[in-house]
Amino acid sequence: MVAIAGALCAVALLALVLLATSAGGGSGGYSVRAIFDDAANIIPGEDVKIDGVKVGVVGAVTPTPAQKAAVVLHIENPGFQDFREDASCTIEPEALIGEKFVNCLPTQPRAAGTPLPGPLAVIPHGQEGEGERLLPVQHTSSPVDTDLLNDINRVPERERLTIIINELGAGLAGRGSDLNAVIRRADPALRELDKVLGILASQNKLLAKLAVDSDIALAPVAKVKEKVSNFIVASDTVARASANRRGALARNLADFPPFLEQLGPAMERYGRFAEQITPTFTDLKAAAPGLDRMFTHLAPFANSSSAFFQSLGKTAKASGPALAALQPLLAKVKILGSAAKPFSGSLSELFTSLRDTGGLERIMDFIFLGASTTNGYDALGHFLRAEGVVNACLSYVLAPASGCTAKLFSTNGASSGEGGASASTARASQTSLVMQRTLAVLEGATPAQALAKYPGSVAATGALPGAGAGEGAASSQPVGGSSAGTTYYTPSAESSEANGMLLIYLLGD
Repeated sequence: MVAIAGALCAVALLALVLLATSAGGGSGGYSVRAIFDDAANIIPGEDVKIDGVKVGVVGAVTPTPAQKAAVVLHIENPGFQDFREDASCTIEPEALIGEKFVNCLPTQPRAAGTPLPGPLAVIPHGQEGEGERLLPVQHTSSPVDTDLLNDINRVPERERLTIIINELGAGLAGRGSDLNAVIRRADPALRELDKVLGILASQNKLLAKLAVDSDIALAPVAKVKEKVSNFIVASDTVARASANRRGALARNLADFPPFLEQLGPAMERYGRFAEQITPTFTDLKAAAPGLDRMFTHLAPFANSSSAFFQSLGKTAKASGPALAALQPLLAKVKILGSAAKPFSGSLSELFTSLRDTGGLERIMDFIFLGASTTNGYDALGHFLRAEGVVNACLSYVLAPASGCTAKLFSTNGASSGEGGASASTARASQTSLVMQRTLAVLEGATPAQALAKYPGSVAATGALPGAGAGEGAASSQPVGGSSAGTTYYTPSAESSEANGMLLIYLLGD
């Protein structure tokens, strides 16, 4: 009795450990309680995988009151402890000797940006498997193994299956929907096929259009079917050649990851280059019509220029001997250039000095002011202050020559040694009143003294030249150049009477 009691205690202790492990409360991990229709050949300790990667192990395998199998999955990899409401699990064979594993999918694939379903519900306190995540039987499947399917082809399993179908036919006839559900859950392929058929049914119009478009697209291919077959044959040849170079291809594949590592920064630089060159291509797009017209007209221009180049060739052919004959002249010109180089340097320095120091402006000032000494200007126009006389009177002689009798005024025989009074008296008898006053001013008298000395009135009485210090005086204005300070004569707004007296003085009475 003591031995039996000890054995019962050991079994109870083992059961408690298993229950604690299956509940996931001892390790604090992530446990999923998946309900299967059939869990044959799945035992604790088998692998739990996601896309071929082991993420945990199978815990307890127990029956449920609904004649199902509850398989506890301990997910040990933290990255996969996030099963969602649309998760699914399937029991699949691990090897040919009958080992199994549970292949799970934490959530179904979906388009980017689609919200995730909620997490699996947690079994509440007081129920079997409390604290674990519950995966219902609708999201699990346990396909029939291939070896079992092969067994029905052999005797006596085939005869036994016939008896089972015959005996259970009547019972299954009334539970067709349940049998359909069992078959769908038992074979995931049928379930996925049903989803595919549903999608195709909802897209029947699009599929019909696809069939029509495919017929249109394949019609040209059918016309060149020989080329297509040749392409397939050539592809086979290429594949054979690639198989013969599989070593080189293997090296290419081994070098491909480093190439991708270097390609990333290169693509980033290319992206920045594309951003910088975008304005250039935008401007090029705007200039494209003009470039197109230019290239369109380029051909006619080239055709029309052929005659020009032919004529140019004839001209070059004719002028060739003449150019060849210039070689001796060019040699002499070279000698002349070498000899003239010092003179050219000095001339360059001269002109540079004239430019930098304002010499050209001073030359122009000299010419202008020299001309102004003989050419005056007043309100009436230009007048000559001096005139070059080219005749026999240019040379000094002791006796007057024939034809040199013109004089500014007549002294009536008075000599230059006589007193000023006698000269003035003789001059007064020969000249007008205005000229007398003008000559007096030129001899040093003031205008007032000239008026007092020669009283009287004339037809056009006015101020003598220079009368009024602030009136009638010619103004001078500075003119800038390389060096400022040059002044030019600008006639003032004098009265016509004073101008008249000056003209009378210069031109005679």
